[in-house]
Amino acid sequence: MISEPNATGQPTSFFSRLEQRVRSVDSLLCVGLDAHGYLLEENTPEGARNFCLRLIEATHSIAAAYKPNTAFFEAFGAEGWSALREVIEAVPQDVPVILDAKRGDIASTAEAYAQAAFETLGADAVTLNPYLGYDALQPFLQRPEKGVFLLCKTSNPSAADVQEARVIAAPEEGIQAHPGQPLGMPLYEYLACLVGRWNLCDNLGLVVGANQPQALIRVRHRLPSIWILAPGIGAQGGDLETALRAGLRQDGLGLLLNVSRSLAQSDHPARTARLLRQAISRVRDELGSPPKPARGYTSRAPEGMGLPHHLRLLADALLERGCVKFGEFKLKSGRLSPIYFDLRLLVSYAPLLRQVAEAYLPLLQSLSFQRLAAIPYAGLPIGTAVSLMGGWPLIYPRKEVKGYGTRAAIEGEYKTGEEVVVLDDLATTGESKFEAIDTLVAAGLHVRHVVVLIDRQSGAKEALQEKGYRLHAVLKLDELLDYWQQSGKVADEVITSVRRFLREEG
Repeated sequence: MISEPNATGQPTSFFSRLEQRVRSVDSLLCVGLDAHGYLLEENTPEGARNFCLRLIEATHSIAAAYKPNTAFFEAFGAEGWSALREVIEAVPQDVPVILDAKRGDIASTAEAYAQAAFETLGADAVTLNPYLGYDALQPFLQRPEKGVFLLCKTSNPSAADVQEARVIAAPEEGIQAHPGQPLGMPLYEYLACLVGRWNLCDNLGLVVGANQPQALIRVRHRLPSIWILAPGIGAQGGDLETALRAGLRQDGLGLLLNVSRSLAQSDHPARTARLLRQAISRVRDELGSPPKPARGYTSRAPEGMGLPHHLRLLADALLERGCVKFGEFKLKSGRLSPIYFDLRLLVSYAPLLRQVAEAYLPLLQSLSFQRLAAIPYAGLPIGTAVSLMGGWPLIYPRKEVKGYGTRAAIEGEYKTGEEVVVLDDLATTGESKFEAIDTLVAAGLHVRHVVVLIDRQSGAKEALQEKGYRLHAVLKLDELLDYWQQSGKVADEVITSVRRFLREEG
C-alpha cells in the first residue's frame, strides 16, 4: 500500500491509514491468508499463491486488511518467498497487509527482519514477539507509516502458562494501584501498560485472541484508543459478538477481527465475507457505535447505551446468572420491591466473580490507600477476588465479635493509622457501611472512600457524604435500567414499575 504524506509532508501513520480503509468499506474484517497444505489444490508455492489470490479476489471489496502467514510460504524455501511477495503485490493499494511473522530479535538482526518485511516483501505491518523488550521493536517502529502488532494474549490453549503469570510492578514504573503500593496483574496486561508508553508514532497495536474476552476487556480498559488484532474467530472458539462487545473502542473502531479458515473453507467466500461484515455491523449498531461519515448523518447512542463495553457485558452476565431478579420481593423494611439484587450468587460462578472483580480495579486504582476492608457477607468473596487481582492486602470487620480466641473485631493484619477503602457489593441506605466504618475507625484506621459494585441510588451516597465519606460505584441502578431497556433485555413495563418504586422509595 502506498503511503500518502499528510498536510505536514510527513508520512501518514499506519493506523490513520487503516482507519481510512475501515471507514471506506465499513468493515472490521481482516482476512487471514493461511495457506494450509490441506486447503491447496496442489501443495506447492504456486498452489499457495493461487489459493491466496482467489481469496483476495473474492473479498477485496470487503476486507479492512489482509494477514498472510509467512510460515506456509517459508516452508517452500526461496520459491515460497517469491510466492508470498506476489500475494502481497496482488492486494489492492488501499488495503493494508499485516505480515503474520511473529518476529523477535535485537540489534542488526531486528533491522534485517524489518527490511525483509517492509522493503523486500512490501508489507504495511508485521506481528512481533515482545519478549526481548523495546530495543527489539525499535527498527520496526521508527517508520511511522509501517505498523506493528505485538503478541499480547494469544488464542492458543497454553497461552496462559506464560501470559497470565502475575507481575508486580515496581513503584517507580508508575504502573500501580496507588502511591507506594504494587499492582499485581497478568503479564499480558503489564505488556499493555508498556505499549501505552511505546506507541509514540501511532503505529503500535496488540494481538489479543478473540476467544479471550476477559483479556480484551482488560486491555481495552488499559488502552482505550489502541488498535487490537483479534484472531481466533470460528475454528479456535472465538465468538464474534462477544469479542466485539469486549474489545471495541467507544467510537466503534479499534478492533480488527481476523477470520481465516471460515473463509478459506467456504464454497462462497465473498458471500461469507459479506455475512461476517453484516454481523459485525449489527453488533456495532447495537452498541451505539457512531455512524460512519460516508453515510452523511450523525447520531448519538441511546440513553444508557453509553456504558463502556465491558460494563455492558457485566450487566448482561449479572442478569443471565440471576444476580438481578425482577418480580415481587419483600425487603428488610417490609416493603415489596419489583427488583432484587442477589449478589451472593457470585460465589458459585467463578468467571463472573472474576469479571466483577476486574470492574472494581479502575475505581480502586484512582484512590490512595493501604488496605481493602470488605464487608461480610457478600462483600467478602468480591473483596478476596479484588485483592488477588489488584495485589492489595485485605481485612474485614466482623459482624459479630468472637467471644473466644483473639476476640478480634477485625480479621487480618493491619497497622493503626493506615488508610483503608471499604468495599461492598451494594449500596442502598448506607446503614451497613456505617457499621463497618465505625468498627474500622475504632481500631485506629482511616476511612474516606466506600466502593461498591452497584449503587441502588436510595440515599447511601448522600448519607455517606454528610458524614465525610465518598461513595464510588462501578454501576448505578439508573444506568443499568437504561441499558437493559434500550437493549431489550428487560421489558419496558418491568422497567417502568422499578422506576416508579424507586421514586416512591426516594
